[in-house]
Amino acid sequence: MKKDIHPKYHDKVTAKCACGNTFSVGSTQEHIETEICSKCHPFYTGKEKIVDTLGRVDKFRKRMAKKDELKKKK
Repeated sequence: MKKDIHPKYHDKVTAKCACGNTFSVGSTQEHIETEICSKCHPFYTGKEKIVDTLGRVDKFRKRMAKKDELKKKK
């Protein structure tokens, strides 16, 4: 490896989320601030909201329900 071309790596950097959660990571940056983390992300917390203006999700769910009904009849 060439000398003096790689950034300095910090083993224990405290990352801080906008929700107040802090956790330790390794990084080339000294301070990390994030807007969202696994503690407040809707996908991980189960509070996910699906924004669907064309009704695609409802159509898909109806098709799947019909498919399940056909399987039960057979």
